[in-house]
Amino acid sequence: MKHRRIAIGAASLLAATLASAAPAGAVSLFSQPKYAAFVADADTGEVLYSRQADTQRFPASITKVMTLYIVFEQLAAGTLKLEDRVVMSRFAAGQRPSKLGLKAGESLTVDQAIRSLATKSANDVSVALAEHIAGSADAFARLMTNRARQLGMRNSYFVNPNGLPDSRQVTTARDIFILSQATIRDFPQYYSYYQQQQFVFGNQVLPNHNHLLRTMPGVDGIKTGFTNAAGFTLAASAVRNGRRLIAVVLGGPSRVARDSNVESLLSAGFAVLDARNRGRQVQVADLLSEPGDLNDELLTRLVEQGSGDGPAPKTSRR
Repeated sequence: MKHRRIAIGAASLLAATLASAAPAGAVSLFSQPKYAAFVADADTGEVLYSRQADTQRFPASITKVMTLYIVFEQLAAGTLKLEDRVVMSRFAAGQRPSKLGLKAGESLTVDQAIRSLATKSANDVSVALAEHIAGSADAFARLMTNRARQLGMRNSYFVNPNGLPDSRQVTTARDIFILSQATIRDFPQYYSYYQQQQFVFGNQVLPNHNHLLRTMPGVDGIKTGFTNAAGFTLAASAVRNGRRLIAVVLGGPSRVARDSNVESLLSAGFAVLDARNRGRQVQVADLLSEPGDLNDELLTRLVEQGSGDGPAPKTSRR
């Protein structure tokens, strides 16, 4: 694959940094109709890369970051405790997968509920938490939308707490960055939930769907998602040399393509920061593939390499 290169002078160390910014074979997916991306500094908010960042997309399970933001607010305010029991209603238990699988009347602690959302992306538990806090999933969704507006998420609208398909539930890559940034900033005491590699519940061992936690050094969150309508979504945060970046990709054609793209965006972002420290100016876009490099053969291969975040059917929510 041909890559666009820029003249960056004779500094060999910087050249090596830039050349290794993206994994071999990684591509930008901006020719995909559902694709949107956004990369920015988590501390300053400086935008390093933006592609269709304000165009509305379906969030899929990244919705649960908004759900957990409200849960964390309740915990911080003392109106909710980690040891409180969350009871599954018949409606919650009847949600489509991915789910924890508790029956109506069974319960789990708030702590367990949070862990099941961060790893298993449990749709049933999302609804049970919403009902526990607001009385109904609909009322909780209104809280989500109102809080999103207060955070500055101007193009997001929520109608359920889990991200199961609904044409009214929309967001943008920029808005998901704002939400991710707010989560890290406002609730550092709870952000570690997104870092857990797995959650053990009874006889179930539930690995985190965010594969970058295991494959990319520095990544410590945040959340994946998938529906047929949304494509493969991911908000990921990573720290390197004391700097934290957040990358958001929506509408990936496969898990492999999405993960590779997010890794490329984060790596390129850190390369840009490193270049600045050496007195060089380079942009994230300079380190990504040209649109012409994104041929049908490559996309087909990427899609065939992975079609989901786990073993559940393609129609399930993750």
